Amino acid sequence: MPPRYLVTGAAGFIGSNLALALEASGADVTAVDCFRTGAPANLSGFRGKVLEIDISQTELPRLERWDAVFHQGDITDPRHPSDEEVLERNIAGFKRVLSVAQEARCRLVYASTAGLYGNGPTPMREDQPKQLLTAYAKSKWQMDELGAADGSGIPIIGLRYFNVYGPREASKGRAASMVYHLYRQIKSGKNPRLFEHGQHKRDFIYVKDVVAANLLALQAPKGVYNVGTGRAASFNELVEAMEAALGRKLTIEYFPMPYAAASYQSDTQADMAHSSKALGFQPEWSLKRGVADYFEWLDNG
Repeated sequence: MPPRYLVTGAAGFIGSNLALALEASGADVTAVDCFRTGAPANLSGFRGKVLEIDISQTELPRLERWDAVFHQGDITDPRHPSDEEVLERNIAGFKRVLSVAQEARCRLVYASTAGLYGNGPTPMREDQPKQLLTAYAKSKWQMDELGAADGSGIPIIGLRYFNVYGPREASKGRAASMVYHLYRQIKSGKNPRLFEHGQHKRDFIYVKDVVAANLLALQAPKGVYNVGTGRAASFNELVEAMEAALGRKLTIEYFPMPYAAASYQSDTQADMAHSSKALGFQPEWSLKRGVADYFEWLDNG
């Protein structure tokens, strides 16, 4: 029998890429999404069962056999207007998927975030002190704590995503990556706009690498792992990668930072030592290659 996987948030950005990749590998995949921000079009070509369920409010399907549960379904906007809603819904959803995995005695792989490192030192290690600048980061830290404290014996794998970009992220709206938003600006005839002076750095990771990390998590020991490239690029360098993909020079417009320093994550960069050793993860997509591949996908969409 093919492996049977449950994917929450399957019509969202990372969830849809993951669900499609799992199905392409020959697995029997059940996709779950409430379609609050997920888009049905993201699952175009998906042949498995799609269940419209809000996991923060409704119990998930319980079968005699799940081989793994992949949990990608959360409120992911770090500037969502209600902190209380983010915490309540995200934690409730996690507890439900944890319960399903415990009952099925199967592996749970869930999305955590590099956002909980805040403005801590870089490169950011899994065990360094946390700086929880947003309710989203707080919700993910609670998930990490719940996973670590679980005594059921099932393998629980948390993947701390850094700055993910790539196909099928448009439905995220304002929470979509800078790569996507800058692409839209450029294609509408505008100049790319950056916070002064474009020196903030991000560990940009292509979604295809993130999917690969999730697949490796099917064999990894229990724990939390960074999922980044280990390299930080400034927003100015991001524009340079876009110039290479477009084959033309761009004029950057800089504008003042609109956010208080205390609430803005200035720089991100993953320390990948633990993920490389224990997860076996080695990112394959450089920023330049990833942006070029993504722009081709967007242009052909």
